[in-house]
Amino acid sequence: MASTETKADAAAKDNYQLGGLEAGLDALEVSVTGRRSFGLTFRQKVLPPLIAFAVVLVVWQALISFDVVTDPSKLPSPSDVWGEIQDAWLKGTLLDYIWTSVSRGLLGFLFALAIGTPLGLLVARVKFVRAAIGPILSGLQSLPSVAWVPPAVIWLGLNNSMMYAVILLGAVPSIANGLVSGVDQVPPLFLRAGRTMGATGLKGTWHIIMPAALPGYLAGLKQGWAFSWRSLMAAEIIASSPDLGVGLGQLLENGRNASSMSMVFLAIFLILFVGIAIDLLIFSPVERWVLRSRGLLVKS
Repeated sequence: MASTETKADAAAKDNYQLGGLEAGLDALEVSVTGRRSFGLTFRQKVLPPLIAFAVVLVVWQALISFDVVTDPSKLPSPSDVWGEIQDAWLKGTLLDYIWTSVSRGLLGFLFALAIGTPLGLLVARVKFVRAAIGPILSGLQSLPSVAWVPPAVIWLGLNNSMMYAVILLGAVPSIANGLVSGVDQVPPLFLRAGRTMGATGLKGTWHIIMPAALPGYLAGLKQGWAFSWRSLMAAEIIASSPDLGVGLGQLLENGRNASSMSMVFLAIFLILFVGIAIDLLIFSPVERWVLRSRGLLVKS
């Protein structure tokens, strides 16, 4: 009888522990998927970069106010740069500078995405292609994008096709190598399970390989965009023509030719602004979604 009660007590204890474990897991799931309040988001995501920007402005103004830098041709004041922004806005050219470069950059990146994705899959899945092209892709990825501007001008002339060619040559290797790295990290068990369920060929690529390789692929896309943007800026700085319009790179070069440091700083800030905006509006939400879908993003 005592033995029966002991077994019953042990079973009840196990059930209690399992119930507590389930409750804890439920609470964890709620904490992960719960929506973050605006105040918390502002304090953790928005306020820190605003504080950092304010500190930079204070230090910048201090260098001017305390005569640490006295030559405005070397370092303009924040008010001078702000005046340059206002002047460009009143003339209606500020948004034109941004749109000229952003439209080229995004369209060129989409072209690079359409080429780099199948190329990366081919290199990752076919051994002969990897042996033949893999080292070339790695070499192209390490080649400075500015090196492609002179041959692109000679081949295609001073037009938008030259700009897109430079973007492709800078971005495609990064996108392809990122996908290759992601595919290499797919557990073989996933592939065997997919074949067992009939997911082979294109079906296996779409339903098994691409979702499993998504983190590495996303890293390649971010790097590919960075190369696209830098390649475009190099092309716009070196190759100038009235038919090409004035993008941010050309604005930077115009500031150098005019010895206007306020215009140079305006171009630099706009280039940084676009790079940060693309990351915050496109890549960061996608990255959070990927991490959250894999249970790797825990909200505090």
